[in-house]
Amino acid sequence: MPVTFHIPGALRDFTGGQSTVEVQTSPTVVDDALKELCALYPGLRDRIATEQGEIRHHVNIFVGNEDIRFTGGLATPVPPGSSISIVPAVSGGNTEAEWAGSRSPRSPTRDT
Repeated sequence: MPVTFHIPGALRDFTGGQSTVEVQTSPTVVDDALKELCALYPGLRDRIATEQGEIRHHVNIFVGNEDIRFTGGLATPVPPGSSISIVPAVSGGNTEAEWAGSRSPRSPTRDT
């Protein structure tokens, strides 16, 4: 059964704009699934993995709803017909104190 990858917007330039990509083989672990994906779309490899083949720190991979960091990493099993999501990490923004002190026209105000 094929495995379906969900591709984030930031990486869709490397998949011809596709938000999902099916890998027709039946990989048994995440490492094999990613190798198949990167064979189809070579530009993805350097954005997902380091030169040593490890997942980059700012990239999260989920098999179903499970983060592979907690299920075996690249050795995480991939059941037939699975969905694999590639999710870039999100960080930054304002702290509560910075937000509360902001009074720009587009910022909500607080009742005191």
